[in-house]
Parts: sequence; structure tokens; C-alpha cells
Amino acid sequence: MKIDYYIADVFTTQLFNGAQIAVFPYADGLSDSTMKLLARELNLSETVFVFHPDASDTTRKMRVFTPKKEVDFAGHPIIATAYVLGLCGDIALTEKITNIVLEQNIGPIAVSITAVDGKPSFVQFARKVTSIIDRFAPTDDELSSFLGIKQSELDHKKYSPRLVSCGFPYLIVPVWNYDSVRHAKFNSAAWSQSIAPQTAAQEILLFAPKTPFADSDFNARLLGPHIGLYEDPPIGSAMPAFASYLCSFEHTQKGTHVFAVDRGDAESRRSVINLEMDNKGLEQLALRVGGAAVLFAQGTIDCGTKISA
Repeated sequence: MKIDYYIADVFTTQLFNGAQIAVFPYADGLSDSTMKLLARELNLSETVFVFHPDASDTTRKMRVFTPKKEVDFAGHPIIATAYVLGLCGDIALTEKITNIVLEQNIGPIAVSITAVDGKPSFVQFARKVTSIIDRFAPTDDELSSFLGIKQSELDHKKYSPRLVSCGFPYLIVPVWNYDSVRHAKFNSAAWSQSIAPQTAAQEILLFAPKTPFADSDFNARLLGPHIGLYEDPPIGSAMPAFASYLCSFEHTQKGTHVFAVDRGDAESRRSVINLEMDNKGLEQLALRVGGAAVLFAQGTIDCGTKISA
């Protein structure tokens, strides 16, 4: 059996930027073992397999695999999947905005696709998240030691380091300048000697409220003991925690805030994530995540006997 696939660059409008996600828009009939093998063979950060339940013309079931395992939720694949479904015609884009539902293992997710001349141009999905915020954080001396930056680069005026979890804990650390984010180098030895691992956070979201790009308001980067020294992984999974972090400060006014967060730079697959959050001071935070995508490649794979009957 032959099956079509597409590879999209996500959270970008330019090829060779953003995060690469593979999407199989017609995966009905594929077995779990075949999906695992395909994800491992493609070796991208995530590979999506789309199924077509009978309930609705605008509802699709998506299963997301990394090269190592299946994951219950991921944000980048939502953008890639909606974009590919609109591009290949599986979802008809006859209106300026088309609303669909993508079901991940955690449940249904409302998604809107904005189209220009019948082609997808922007995808946005909505979530409501509940966070746990701990203001206890390592000392500035510890932070500077395992981030490889000077203490003077840390921001304590507008923001401050906090531990935030929306299911997965991040130690969120603010710095003054974009260059501090880009030049930081994680020091595993210093990390192991600090109190930070005891907070249960295994990843640090380092960010600056300044960026040289006109289309973004923050630059952010993930670092940690399980991230390579020179890696700059996608930050989409950390955005609910980041939005909750911003809302934890009194100077963040009540109301709807619209802003953009970028990762990387012009030389390292830069991404731009557009966020809208409704800060009402409630336990749940309504969050909308959006971005563009571009088609990088498409092809056909002969799965042979790996298809289940």
C-alpha cells in the first residue's frame, strides 16, 4: 500500500525556517507498529497521522509520534496538520475562515484555518490551561552559573524567575537582552550542584522582552540537561506556561493580550508563534496559539505489508 505524506515548515512564512513536521493526511488503516516505524524513519521532531471518523466532515483524529514514542498533545503538529489538510483539499476552504476540530489523545481541539484564494495562510487553535506557579527559584548566582551568563544580565525589575507548570514544569528565567538568550550555554555540572533540579523542572525557558525582529515581542529558548549544548528546540509546548507566567505579574493588566514569541534567529530556523490570552484573573487561562506554515516537501511511501488488515 502506498500512502502520501507532506512535510511542512511550521510557525514561519519562509522555507528552511521553523519546525519541520510530517503529516500523513490519509492514515486510515495504518497499524500502530507502522506509524512508529514511519516516525522513526522520517526522524523529525513529530510526525502526524490523520484519521477520518464518520461523525463530521470537519472533525479529524490525529495521532502524533516522535521518533521514540507517541505523545498525547503537541502544538506544532496542530498547525502543520490543519495547514496540510487545507492544502491537499481534505478540508475544503471555501470561506475566509474555516473552523474544524482536531482530536488528539487529550481530547478535541478547536482550530480555525484562515484562507486566501482557497489556500491556507494562518492556523489558530484554542486551549484553556490551568497552571501552578511557584515563586521560589534558584539564586542569581546559581542561575548565572548554569546558564553561562552574568548576574547583571538577569531581569528582576519587570519580571523575575518563577517555576510554572501547566502539566510539565518549566523554570522560566527573564534576561534583559536578546543576546543573552542567544549566547547562553547550559552548564550541566553547575546545574547538578544547584537546588534547581529539586524543583522538578528539567527544562529552562530563557526569554528576553527585546528582539531585533519587527514581527515578535519576545525571544525565547529552551535549555536543560536533556537538550544538546547547541540545540535550539521548538518552544510551542512551553507557551501555555509562558502565558501563565506573564499573567502572574500584577503589571499584566486584565483583558486580552496579543503578542508574538520567536525562537532561533536568521541562521537557525527561526519560528514565530502568535499568542492571544484572556487575562481575567481566573484559575483557567484562555489561550489561542496561531502561526503560518509553508510546504517543504511531499511524497509517497510504499508501506508494503506493514498495513494492518
